[in-house]
Amino acid sequence: MSRALAEMVFSRSCEGCGAHMTEEAGCLCWDCQTQVKPVRLPFCERCGDPVPGLVTDTFECAWCRRHRPGFVWARSAVRYDGVAKEMIRRLKYGAALWNLDVLVEWLAALWQTAPAEAREADWITAVPLYARRMRDRGFNQAALLAEGLARRVGLPFRPNAVSRFRATASQTRLTAAQRLHNVRGVFAVSRPRRVEHARIVLVDDVMTTGATVHECARVLRAAGAAAVMVLTVARG
Repeated sequence: MSRALAEMVFSRSCEGCGAHMTEEAGCLCWDCQTQVKPVRLPFCERCGDPVPGLVTDTFECAWCRRHRPGFVWARSAVRYDGVAKEMIRRLKYGAALWNLDVLVEWLAALWQTAPAEAREADWITAVPLYARRMRDRGFNQAALLAEGLARRVGLPFRPNAVSRFRATASQTRLTAAQRLHNVRGVFAVSRPRRVEHARIVLVDDVMTTGATVHECARVLRAAGAAAVMVLTVARG
């Protein structure tokens, strides 16, 4: 009776389809959970971008060969599609903070399958927001995800390792080359001594071409970081 009463008062709906939820944990019903698409092999060994077909040897994509990313490697938990895309967009633009638990769960599962260097990291940080956007939104979703992951894996979280000191145009409709140019020179490390010789895991919500995490990793390496590894919830 107490459980039935609690469900009446605290009724839950699936973030994916809106169906009433009872026994399912989190914010997705069983059907919607099965629709989430994990990122699976084959993918680029450097940036983690999935590729179609059969790959029988070590593969590095053309973008990584051309631009030599500042990170050692990047991995993503799920494809930025369907239910996963809606959950991330509602978190970012609708303050759906109740989605965090599931998104962090996906990151924690990714942590277990990522290259072993992740478990040897010194601390975790996040891709920063520009100050005005941070004020408008009220939170940095990447920082919330990074903090949640840090708690799950038992590593320190350092939210201000990188600063974003210039606003940029939205990356959404830009080409890969335009994205690189758009974020060039917008990040800085204000306290290099804090990152010197550190092995850092950099967290973001979505990775598309990798331009943003590449630039963050580049300035961290320039400040003396030993290595930067990237984990994102989704891959576009």
